[in-house]
Amino acid sequence: MSYELTGKLVAKFDTVQRTESFKTREFVVEKSDDINGRTIVNYVKFQCVQDKTGIVDRVNIGDNVKVYFNVKGSKWEKDGKTNYITNLDAWRLEQLLQSKNSGPIDNDYMEPLDTFSSTAPDAVDDLPF
Repeated sequence: MSYELTGKLVAKFDTVQRTESFKTREFVVEKSDDINGRTIVNYVKFQCVQDKTGIVDRVNIGDNVKVYFNVKGSKWEKDGKTNYITNLDAWRLEQLLQSKNSGPIDNDYMEPLDTFSSTAPDAVDDLPF
């Protein structure tokens, strides 16, 4: 089952090569919720693994993003002690675009980062019309 969370990117870390064949990268999203007139701010740390470590490269600190992720848990035993670890494994990251007229985030429109757009500097206009 996958989940999604929308918020502001506040930190991104370097890729860490855990073993010869396994790498991870972490990033943090700030999520604000208004509950009964109070603003509650949470900082949610995600991890990307293997070929997904590059999804963070296309966004900047301060960008509003939508993260698609899976919850993964594992059990780790060492020296007779058991530890449980939960990871939020991000597999897709979209930048939320700001409306040119209004300024605030338009949550009804999102542009995936893995496609070209007319505003992207590397976009190619190869349409026949």
